[in-house]
Amino acid sequence: MSTIEQPVAIDGEKLMQFVFRAVDEVGATLNTALVVMGDRLGLYKALAGAGPLSPAELAERTGTAERYVREWLNAQAAGGYVAYDPDSGRYTLPPEQAAALTDPSSPAYLPGFFQIALGSVVDSPQIVEKARSGDGFGWHEHVHDVHGGCERFFRTMYNGHLVAEWLPALDGVAEKLERGALVADAGCGHGSSTILMAQSFPNSTFVGSDYHEGSIETARQRAQEAGVSDRVSFQVSPAAGYEGHGYDLVTMFDCLHDMGDPVGAARHVRSTLAPDGTWMIVEPHAGDRVEDNLNPVGRAFYGFSTLLCTPASLSQEVGLALGAQAGEARIGDVVKAGGFGRFRRAAETPFNLVFEARI
Repeated sequence: MSTIEQPVAIDGEKLMQFVFRAVDEVGATLNTALVVMGDRLGLYKALAGAGPLSPAELAERTGTAERYVREWLNAQAAGGYVAYDPDSGRYTLPPEQAAALTDPSSPAYLPGFFQIALGSVVDSPQIVEKARSGDGFGWHEHVHDVHGGCERFFRTMYNGHLVAEWLPALDGVAEKLERGALVADAGCGHGSSTILMAQSFPNSTFVGSDYHEGSIETARQRAQEAGVSDRVSFQVSPAAGYEGHGYDLVTMFDCLHDMGDPVGAARHVRSTLAPDGTWMIVEPHAGDRVEDNLNPVGRAFYGFSTLLCTPASLSQEVGLALGAQAGEARIGDVVKAGGFGRFRRAAETPFNLVFEARI
């Protein structure tokens, strides 16, 4: 006998709630490009602290076309990024938004977050095809906005927390760095973390490494500009193959989950550490269960993980694909499989977890 499936009743009110939520999501998606536009054209900076401005005044200050600026301002006002006064027809950037959108020293500085999101969306058609085949897509294959946006966003975290909170949370590490230590910063990208540590601890020596040659070229240039190239060097090498031994500290910032063979990388770290050395692992903030991460931060990181992190790992040997929301337990398993006997959470922020591993 065949069964006849009964139609599922649709709650009309819930359906429309979802439709209008989707409308809001489309607006937010488009706003990612608009924020990057405002950042690149200097629109936010011109609005910051300027008081109410008309579209024509903002266009004149930024050397842009008034008609584009007017439409951009209206989109920003509709999203709550700028305030609009209908009586005067002028727009104001509130001080809180100014801090988040124009001040690179602010711990809430956000343009890089939008830039990496835009780059991820631009590259998403290629990820669609990789999802059909199961193949990976390397970090080096992405557009510049992925690289540049990633560095800008995470540099904000490092500036706000690395020297003041994360390093002091490790057992005896800050004191070693003050006296003079040898440090390897694996997966350093553009070298922001390496250079920041070198600026803060002039008695120590730092070796940054990354498999992406273009990022290392940028890192070398920035170290020169920062005046720390006398105690900072960079090498093109994967995390499981960087050179040197006897390191007092090895750091990995938001990159272990991107690696195809994180256990192999862990074994290599152990082989290069001094007997009393420390491995500091900074990872995206995540709980161990899916339900722990069903929140705004988890949603953003799951999105980046789908478009960036998982494809990057799958493009490499082993392809473990931990994902950006791996969580403490899975990171701990990797560390212990690499031969480390001690592992603990040393610090955290709403966006990061900081782990300490010791032999």
